[in-house]
Amino acid sequence: MAKSFPIFGEPNYSDTINPDDLIDLFLNSTADGICILNMENRFIRVNDMYTKILGYTETELAGRSFEEIDQSDLAIEVIKAVKQGEFFHDLVTQCLHKDGSLLDIAVSFSPLRNSVREIIAIIGIYRDITKHLTIERELKRTRELYRLITENTTDMIKLYTNDKKIIYASPSHEKWLGFPTNELIGKDVYSLILPEDKECLDQVYEKLMRTGEPQLFQVKMRTSDNSYIDTEITISPIYNEENEIESYVTVARDITDRIKNDDALRNLDRLSIIGQLAAGVAHEIRNPLTSLKGFSKLLKSTIDKQKQDDYLSIIMNELDRIDMIVNEFMSLAKPQAIQFKRESLSAILDSTVNILHPQALLHNVQIINHFITDDIDLLGNRNQLKQVFVNFLKNAIEAMPSGGQVHIDVQKAEGSQVLIRITDEGTGIDNHLMDYLGTPFYTTKDKGIGLGLTVSNKIIQEHNGTMKIESELGRGTTITVELGYV
Repeated sequence: MAKSFPIFGEPNYSDTINPDDLIDLFLNSTADGICILNMENRFIRVNDMYTKILGYTETELAGRSFEEIDQSDLAIEVIKAVKQGEFFHDLVTQCLHKDGSLLDIAVSFSPLRNSVREIIAIIGIYRDITKHLTIERELKRTRELYRLITENTTDMIKLYTNDKKIIYASPSHEKWLGFPTNELIGKDVYSLILPEDKECLDQVYEKLMRTGEPQLFQVKMRTSDNSYIDTEITISPIYNEENEIESYVTVARDITDRIKNDDALRNLDRLSIIGQLAAGVAHEIRNPLTSLKGFSKLLKSTIDKQKQDDYLSIIMNELDRIDMIVNEFMSLAKPQAIQFKRESLSAILDSTVNILHPQALLHNVQIINHFITDDIDLLGNRNQLKQVFVNFLKNAIEAMPSGGQVHIDVQKAEGSQVLIRITDEGTGIDNHLMDYLGTPFYTTKDKGIGLGLTVSNKIIQEHNGTMKIESELGRGTTITVELGYV
């Protein structure tokens, strides 16, 4: 009969527990798989977790040789060493499951001694770490893949913190900017762009924080020799466990050549606009010239001082009118360096209307402004935005050959956004043609070159805005532009 032991050192307590029950309690309560081998390497005891790990039942294992179950050289050599009294902890090895699948196992082997310190058995403790190591291997493969991508891509990849300090920069930065990677770590991202682009970048961050969506924008990046390249950048937020933005990743690429091509298309579109507006401008100038000619003759023929003053006043007004028309026309025609700065939206729209006024008169079109009372400042390029609105207004005028009204509505929207809507009463556009709008060189006009909407959409995107066209055949067209204001 087995000897009984008092529970947890309470000698006066009447309840006792059988040692075999205590061993069973221990074996079946542990989260590890446990096996006990005799000195012939045969199983004499296993717990339930061991059978779950390897897939065998206790009956299938009883009396079987350990080598039949675990044939790894490491395990067999370890068993031999344990018989000599050595201990092995947390060895990582691989075992075959009963179904043939391979398991990653952390195993410890210890000698089991009797009361006279003789080794009478071997105890093995198994822990299945297959899932853990699979995740580690996958993570390692993913990291290696990311490393290969970032080290071999021609795009410039950066990771930086909330305070805009760079913590990683791909080697491609040295190719495009001339800065070794180690020189970029710790730098402020603002130090790599033109000072005048800082406000534009701040707007991008504001929109990213507001929407939580990646943003696409363009800036000039500084090189090691203090020159600049044009870049297109995608910025994405990285969130922590509290769903807060803790860092950013950007992917930038050199688009200097593309910018040159875009500039060529814009110049072509601008020249097309100038050619089409020339007749209207000439007509508008002819009227004040006629007045100038007539009042010059009157001025020459009179000696009345009051009349001379009146005639000179009229002549000066007509000259101012001609000067305004020519200046507005030339500002559109003259190529200028592209710089973003704070501009008045009302001033841009007023200037645009002035340019299109002669064209509107020729077509019996009235342009009606619905500007809000408080002015709105945009961060952008005045001439580029003027080119956009000239395109839209010119299209609206040409869509009404019999005359009509064009309405310009401006209103603020949520999140420091402003909506500019240009609505005409023209012929409208067929639904099946809407998908082709904006395709380079596609046009429905006899005299058009098919670049207006393409160039306009590109300019709006560079200003971090959006463009939407709505049209109904026979009812007119509305173009909505959304831009951020400062």
